[in-house]
Amino acid sequence: MDIKPTFHGFPRFVSVGFLNTLIHWTTFFVLHAVMGIRQSPSNVAAFCLAVSFSFYANARYTFKRKATASRYLLFVGFMGMMSLGVGYAGDRLQLPGLITLVVFSAISLVCGFFYSKGFIFRERET
Repeated sequence: MDIKPTFHGFPRFVSVGFLNTLIHWTTFFVLHAVMGIRQSPSNVAAFCLAVSFSFYANARYTFKRKATASRYLLFVGFMGMMSLGVGYAGDRLQLPGLITLVVFSAISLVCGFFYSKGFIFRERET
């Protein structure tokens, strides 16, 4: 069984994910620590900026597909619900924020890749 087609594009997806994380953390730090904005709105703003970057970068460089409004909304909705679910579980289990962040990063990397590849940016059969 050849797994190459299944993971084709994964290294680029990881690279975009690294930049996404850098954008998210930097934006959160500036808004919260520097500007004094509360954590919740700082995190939402940082998430929106980072997930938008990820969508457009992955559309163009990882999957080489057109970035459409419907694809964007499906991607942001999926990633947002996943973020909310992991955050909710972290709160319920009283996990430290860093643990929740690491868990979400790992889950979003794998699930985000397969969701993007298999649904958002899938190749149409001819």
